[in-house]
This record gives sequence, C-alpha cells and structure tokens, in this order.
Amino acid sequence: MINFNGNMVAQDENILTQNRAFLYGDGVFETLKIVNNKILFLEDHYFRLMASMRVVRMEIPMNFTMEYFEEEVLKVIRENKFSAAARARITVFRNDGGLYLPKTNDVSFLIHATTLESDLYGLNKAYYEVDLYKDFYVTKQLLSSIKTTNKLINVTGSIFAHENGLDNCILLNDTKNVVEVLQGNLFMVVGKKLSTPPVSEGCLNGVMRKQILALAKKVEGIEVVEEIISPFDLQKADELFLTNVITGIQPISKYRKKEFTSNLAHLLVQKLNESISEN
Repeated sequence: MINFNGNMVAQDENILTQNRAFLYGDGVFETLKIVNNKILFLEDHYFRLMASMRVVRMEIPMNFTMEYFEEEVLKVIRENKFSAAARARITVFRNDGGLYLPKTNDVSFLIHATTLESDLYGLNKAYYEVDLYKDFYVTKQLLSSIKTTNKLINVTGSIFAHENGLDNCILLNDTKNVVEVLQGNLFMVVGKKLSTPPVSEGCLNGVMRKQILALAKKVEGIEVVEEIISPFDLQKADELFLTNVITGIQPISKYRKKEFTSNLAHLLVQKLNESISEN
C-alpha cells in the first residue's frame, strides 16, 4: 500500500511509484509542431532525440526509426482529429526498476498532443518584457544542451517571471553569461550583426535555433555569429528575440530600461514561412 494525497491505495494503482522520469528525471523529450499532418523539421527533431538518448545511456529500440517516430506521432494527431496544426510532445523514459542505478536501459515512450490555432508562424506584436533570472544558473555541460525531464530552473524561473509581471526571463550560466530564455534560444542584433550564445555556453541545441541561423546567413548584409553574450551586451542591442519550434520567433520589447525594434525578426519570420511552404 502507498499513501497518495492522504489516501491509502494499492501500489499498482499508481504508476508513478516506479516511473523513473517521475522519480529521478530519467527521461528526455521533444516538442513538435505538426501542420497539415506533417511534422515540421522532422529530421532535426529525430536526430536530436537519438543523440539525447545516447548521452544518457538509453538503449535505442531497433524499430525506433525516423519513419516509426513520425507514424507514432501522426497516429495521435489523427486519432484526436487535429487537422490544421497541433503541438505534440514525445517523452522517452527508462523503464521501471532500480534506484539511481537503473536495472535496465530499455525505454518506453509517451506521446500526447494539443491543437494549435495557427499553422504558419506569425509575429506576436504584443508588448513583451524580460529580465534576468539569477536565483539559479545553467551549468556549461552537455546535459544542458538536450531536453531532459528535469526542468526545475525553467519552472522556478517561470514562477519568478509571473510574480514580477514579466513575460519571460533570461537564464545565465555559472560564469554569469547569457545562455537562453525560459522557453527557447535567445538572439541579439547589434547593427548588422546577429549573435546567439554557442551551445558550449550551456544553451539548448534548439531546432528552431538551427533554422534561424541558416536563414539569417542568407540575408544580405547580416553577419551571423555564435559568441559569448554578457548581460551588459543586451543593453547595447538594437533588437532581441527568442526562438522555439512552437512560437517561431518572439520579439522582445523591453529588457530593463532598454526597448528594442523588431525589424530583422519580421524579415526572418517571412523567410521561415517561405522555407516551410517550399518543403
């Protein structure tokens, strides 16, 4: 028997008692955008998931091909009748057994989805204010670059943002340099230069980050670099924006007392939608 919220119930009635993703954060995940029954950036998501599983020493099932991955996600979309656009998450976790040392490296997965209002990427013109989150720091290590089910920094940072009337927070690493924001990667425009922190600084190796870097390199007159960014650098920027697969690009209106334009963000959203239509 176990105690669940004050009620004594049989242990086998609650699957969380042995679930390693719940007990130890022993899981990795991908968040996907599906438009008209097509997973956007499928190959990038698939290979990042495979790389994440290898990093944490999970056994990759022989049948877990990209085609299998795609079909299992779309099966959920079709069953829920999400026709135009949807958000899906696939969580892969090590099977039950063991304490810190697992009894097996075999895995199970869970896929769930919700509908989205818009299929193409738009530019949210609402006022969007951010500030630094300094209660906890991201470590500069390989685990920080993959999506694991341990996201307590993002959770506590989101609570901090809500309590302080902010739309998002900027995370720092253990050398006090900029890493990313709570829900994605961060880009900075100074003059004709677009920069973003390198993955070695501890930021997520974002799928949308990769798309934006590639698209920006095709914009005439724009220098694109991955370089260390300090909090002080942000106040010298002309433009700041964040990226993730669901939102696309979200311009930042204000950081502390500095307000920003969104000219390059507008252009990149157009190019992002064009690239999706072409594919």
